[in-house]
Amino acid sequence: MEIENNVQLLQENINNLKKEIAKVIVGNDQVIDNVIVSIFAGGHILFEGVPGVGKTLLVKTLSQCLNLKFSRIQFTPDLMPADVTGTNIINLNTAGEKAFEFRKGPLFGNIILADEINRATPKTQSALLEAMQEGNVTISDKTYPLPEPFFVIATQNPIEMEGTYPLPEAQLDRFFFKVNVKIPDLRELMAIVDRTTRNTYTDIKQISNGKEIVDMSRFARSVPIASHVVEYVGRLILATHPTTEGVTGMVKKYIRYGSSPRGAQALVIAAKIVALMKGRYNVSFSDIRTVAIPALCHRLILNFEGETEGIKTEQIIEHIMGQVPETT
Repeated sequence: MEIENNVQLLQENINNLKKEIAKVIVGNDQVIDNVIVSIFAGGHILFEGVPGVGKTLLVKTLSQCLNLKFSRIQFTPDLMPADVTGTNIINLNTAGEKAFEFRKGPLFGNIILADEINRATPKTQSALLEAMQEGNVTISDKTYPLPEPFFVIATQNPIEMEGTYPLPEAQLDRFFFKVNVKIPDLRELMAIVDRTTRNTYTDIKQISNGKEIVDMSRFARSVPIASHVVEYVGRLILATHPTTEGVTGMVKKYIRYGSSPRGAQALVIAAKIVALMKGRYNVSFSDIRTVAIPALCHRLILNFEGETEGIKTEQIIEHIMGQVPETT
């Protein structure tokens, strides 16, 4: 009975969350689904899309719905690590003596919007690595825990590459999902213009809170998954590596490096959330396929030939799913 109540609670939270987000965000249903899956899985998100498609607005709306502390960091080439994490300053203590005091940076929040993360130098980008992996920030010789839940939602513009610093593979791998935000179609564009050019106020209701998000994330990890489904995940991951015996010609031709084990972890955890969203307490093959592209597309590294021919990693993932059978 407790399991059924938890599944029902999570479904209600997600459905209500979608309704509230839809008051502000027009369309992008798949993007919203992927963001919700990542949030309830406790994972970080990388948004990729041209400016003005609602990435920042979606993140702000999400933080309002979940009553979480929101911080926005605009990444620029002159941004320093201390501007993100915080730094020690000299202050007077109660005895009137000078002492170091840690002044927290904007990273100490629940939802951190790392806007245009690829505009900062690698030195500043790497300041997020410990936070994303460990949930801590280390300054000098002291470690400070970050609040729970903690999510980094980063954005980058795929068009304007001048003056940017592409994220290293190690940092890309820390993102649970990569979500591509596309240009709205005509109907959606008309709705956006109508909604944003009138003098109206949208009341956003609180749907959940940080404690419930953490609890639901822990509950989701308890969802069972059959060994043959886990084996299917393993075969999908191995099929992304050009050195694996029997991989397809497309992978050998265009891929330099395949997915890490984090890709398999993301597939399983995300599929568990999707199963719960559908009211099931078990993971199916279709759940794995539903989350394969956002979970793996940023984890495949194209070789020179793949880059020059304009191959998308999404194409290769779809190709692999078409070639790898569910059972052996």
